[in-house]
Amino acid sequence: MTYNILAINPGSTSTKIAVYKNEDQLFTTSISHTPEELAGFKSVNEQFEWRKGLILKNLAENNIDMKKLSAVVGRGGVISPIESGVYEVNDDLIHDLLNARMQHASNLGGLLARDIADSIGVKSYIADPVVVDEMMPYARISGVPELPRESIFHALNQKAVARLFAKESDKKYEDLNLVVCHMGGGCTVSAHRRGRVIDTTNALDGCGPISPERSGSLPPGPLIRLCFSGKYTEEELLKLVHGKGGLYAHLGTTSVPEALDRIMAHDLHAMLILRAMCYSIAKEIGAMSVALKGDVDAILLTGGIAHSKRVTDFIADHVDSIAPIFVYPGENELKALSENALAVLRGERSVKTYVSEDYDDPSKINDTSRRSKLRDVLLATIMPPKGNKPMTAVRQYLRKFSPRKN
Repeated sequence: MTYNILAINPGSTSTKIAVYKNEDQLFTTSISHTPEELAGFKSVNEQFEWRKGLILKNLAENNIDMKKLSAVVGRGGVISPIESGVYEVNDDLIHDLLNARMQHASNLGGLLARDIADSIGVKSYIADPVVVDEMMPYARISGVPELPRESIFHALNQKAVARLFAKESDKKYEDLNLVVCHMGGGCTVSAHRRGRVIDTTNALDGCGPISPERSGSLPPGPLIRLCFSGKYTEEELLKLVHGKGGLYAHLGTTSVPEALDRIMAHDLHAMLILRAMCYSIAKEIGAMSVALKGDVDAILLTGGIAHSKRVTDFIADHVDSIAPIFVYPGENELKALSENALAVLRGERSVKTYVSEDYDDPSKINDTSRRSKLRDVLLATIMPPKGNKPMTAVRQYLRKFSPRKN
């Protein structure tokens, strides 16, 4: 059966769209937005009608028959933490996209998909948004209760690349342990254990490795002193962490190819900083291998920076003792979106229902009067293992706290 799917990926300075006929791309374009155009809007939400008009105009100019579309899928935004998967755009999702805790162009993805899909009478979806959260309970805890670790990463591309590797290996993604590293303007490194991302770095807040525009994790003491030094405003500090940190802070550019050109021209400072970035990525890969207890089937390097063999070779030289390394340069989020929607239309994957949820406060995990996914996950980990494998001392101790059935 033939399915035609419109995929929408709103970015900070562009709106990318594509139409697929099953796996084949029929049309794609990237609509650029100038700073002058964007300056006319006070918020991301105000851009909705304008971006929608541009999408419909481009589709009409390229003779795309809207009535032949089977579904519309948009990039997910900064919503409540959810499991990986494909979600139909329902009213809860619309509410959370309109009232997102962070202004981000991706919030428009589900809104645009729902509006366009409703106008032609088909379903609308999002898939694997940046807030996919499958982390182990204890991976969420930091040393300060008010500062929990959050799962915000390049879920869409990481999951797509992991599934592609599994397919090429004639295996199931759910049977593999992988460390996947997305290297773009922000870099995220994640531990994929049998289909779930049990730990990850958070590029949105600048945590994890150094990247072209993000600081990566910083020494906390000096950072606190810098905050109170009067040298920067709060907004400037946030930009230093996310937007003007990393390569940009050191070299004045976010371009890895430009940094490599400087190195070829004997710029030792550029060499030092680029090596520092690659080294920090390698260290995070090592950390995620620990999250998988050293049982790693492969390390996957992806994203735009993965086009550079000099970068991937430097990283591989530090981590190839952990597991075989495979490189998937670039990213194709439109294709990944379409593939997710196609899997649902074909019945190969179940569509999930989005439910808006409040933040699951770890300090209230013992309050059984309130629902807690965190408690459910933690209790599941302390149940007796299947088979004859003996319980560890930790499991034996923790089992005392699990609810007993009468």
